[in-house]
Amino acid sequence: MDYETLSNCFVAVFQHYKSNDKKIFVVNDLEDNFDALIDFLEGNIKNKEWHISYNGLNFDAQITHYILDNSYKWLTYSGSDIAKDIYAYAQSCINKSRAGDFQEYPEWKMKIQQIDVFKLNHWDNKAKKSSLKWIQFSMDWDNLLDMPIEHTVHIDKYEQINIIIDYCINDVESTAAIYNSSISQIKLRKSLSKKYKVNLFSASEPRISKEIFMYYMRPKMNITKYDFKKLRTERIKIDCGNIILPYINFKTQEFNNLLSIIKDMELDALNLKGQFKFCVNYKNVDTTFGLGGVHGANKSGIYESDEDYIIMSSDVTSFYPNLVIRNKWSAAHFPQELFCPQYEWFFDERVKIPKSNPMNYVLKIILNSTFGLSNDATSFFYDPELCMRITINGQLTLMMLYERIMEEIPGAISIMQNTDGIEIKIPKEYKEAYLDICKDWEDVTKLKLEHTTYSKIILADVNSYIAIDNPVKVDITKWRSIKDKNPHYLFSIKGSDFLYSAVKLKGRFNFHNLELHKNKSKLVVAKGIYEFFINNILPEDYIKTNTNILDYCIAQKSRGDWKQVKRVSINGVITDIGLQKINRYYISNNGCKLVKVNTFDGREIQLESGKWKQTVFNKLCIKNKFEDYNVNIKYYIDAIKNEIDNIINISKKQLTIF
Repeated sequence: MDYETLSNCFVAVFQHYKSNDKKIFVVNDLEDNFDALIDFLEGNIKNKEWHISYNGLNFDAQITHYILDNSYKWLTYSGSDIAKDIYAYAQSCINKSRAGDFQEYPEWKMKIQQIDVFKLNHWDNKAKKSSLKWIQFSMDWDNLLDMPIEHTVHIDKYEQINIIIDYCINDVESTAAIYNSSISQIKLRKSLSKKYKVNLFSASEPRISKEIFMYYMRPKMNITKYDFKKLRTERIKIDCGNIILPYINFKTQEFNNLLSIIKDMELDALNLKGQFKFCVNYKNVDTTFGLGGVHGANKSGIYESDEDYIIMSSDVTSFYPNLVIRNKWSAAHFPQELFCPQYEWFFDERVKIPKSNPMNYVLKIILNSTFGLSNDATSFFYDPELCMRITINGQLTLMMLYERIMEEIPGAISIMQNTDGIEIKIPKEYKEAYLDICKDWEDVTKLKLEHTTYSKIILADVNSYIAIDNPVKVDITKWRSIKDKNPHYLFSIKGSDFLYSAVKLKGRFNFHNLELHKNKSKLVVAKGIYEFFINNILPEDYIKTNTNILDYCIAQKSRGDWKQVKRVSINGVITDIGLQKINRYYISNNGCKLVKVNTFDGREIQLESGKWKQTVFNKLCIKNKFEDYNVNIKYYIDAIKNEIDNIINISKKQLTIF
């Protein structure tokens, strides 16, 4: 469902979640379906029907309950007068959201139960913040157009009403698509809601974590839910020297210098962001340390296992949760003798449950959320010292392993270090020595490592790479099910053997199963890089095979004082035509320049610098031939080649004949 609120017109569209059947209500002087809308909403209550929306809890559901509570006041009102009241209330809801204030109707007070796919997917989180338009772009939705009528416009024509209805239907249908893609998550939340007797249908993963933890922990502490939610440990300073584990030690000057600096640090607990930030150059590889974790990568290139060398990848099993468990840490406001056994119980229960069971996923959420929520002042996990205890010791502990391998394995080549694991190329003859070092590290830290061997890593940087497992033999009759479960598997047949390799795609090189809040612009580039390195297909040859125009599309969003314009020449005069906040476009042979303009100081930024022209593509228009889109193929081939060139360091001329 979705509402459109204009100054004197209200439109409501509902579509049944199992079909395309729609109910459309208009409240305006030209057409007034207000009585029918009230009957429909009261029927929803009577039949215990639910509303499914995008950001409905903070907007549409607020309006629904405002209408239900105030309809008796409007018995003598005209349609436009009712719409004016609804519009004023809608604006107050928007203002409250912007200010971070609570809305009038909390979910527990609502007469019609809700599933809010915006909240469920945590797209209200700062790191994932996404409007419906952005998610529509990510879903390759055919219509990304904004409503062409401003909400302040006085509606007095049927043509205007039809435009509003069409726009509302588009939003409802895209919300339905999001709902359908979230079915497994909704089923999970349904079972959790029943088991834990709390409404989790629109709950994000962090909220699920908090609710289930509270369900088990609160009775042990014998306090009310209200008091439990208020628990916090407020701190002013954090003395890092007091929180470093006693077994942390290093052999090299580089890491010992870092350890000394950290031991002498005193952090402002009220504002941790940006305080903990270091870079260590060790064996010509830069490793950065920060609040979230440690990251480092060797120079870009292709790293391969061969007859003499193997690439070892070692990840710490449930790294941060196990640091907490093995060292019996807790937020200071939780009694250690209660928190530690409960937290470990979550881990032990997860080990018993197959990964295919949704509860395994739920317990993973609970375990992993502790670190992030320990630095969230709105959470009852909040204790910034616990946050720093986890992240500092995690990074130093991993570097102990990294340093020892690099010092004790002759010819070891560092490839990457990334939060909870390392990738190092070593001589094959030292594999047992490598594993012995790892075993000693496990004995000291009481943590566990999982080892993988890669046949190849194609590295651009620590955030963008392709990693290929060593081939594994599999029964040819089972390969289809394996491939379906993990679309990143590659399959190749060698003689009578059937081998597959798992391929890990990260950062700019990832084009498959992207989360909807991520930016999927120019997927053709990531796909072209993949085809070059995995299947030896030149960019020029791959581009000829990809005729999906949406793979060439790019999205840009504007915030704050910035707006987007289309700069065109009309009768020889350069003219700016305003565009919406989010635009989908592709690079074309003809077209125009798209520019971001700052309305405050007049600064300008071209969306694509240089000679490139763009075609706005907010409304999908299918052409008979791909050539009819007039895509500038050179732009995309160059983009693929530039990425490849950065990795293999050969000129574009050489690449052409590679």
